Amino acid sequence: MKLAVPVDGSSMQTSVCQSFGRAPYFLIYDTETEEARFFKNDAAAAQGGAGIRAAQWIVDQDVQALLTPRCGNNAALVLQAANIKIYKTQGDSLEENIRAFATEELPVLKDIHPGFHHRRGRF
Repeated sequence: MKLAVPVDGSSMQTSVCQSFGRAPYFLIYDTETEEARFFKNDAAAAQGGAGIRAAQWIVDQDVQALLTPRCGNNAALVLQAANIKIYKTQGDSLEENIRAFATEELPVLKDIHPGFHHRRGRF
């Protein structure tokens, strides 16, 4: 299974990013081969619609699950339309969250927020 995770850096020792659409990088992780590939998130610099653009990029990577601390409504709609399940990360550790997913300890993300449209700097 292929997972996507918004991350702050480009190594397995990095942290899970608290922002989905504006994360500096995304990890695409294959749970079967344990292959980890990091990609710069080009949507992060978008004037608006970063979440939707990031979500579409995730869809294009043919992943089955997203691990993230939060997700906006518009991005969630794109992901859900592609049957990508969204799981809520626990803490900042990338490796611990991947392990928690593998042991089915991560909950499904149910608290989808309306997004941060036109509200710069508010988290």
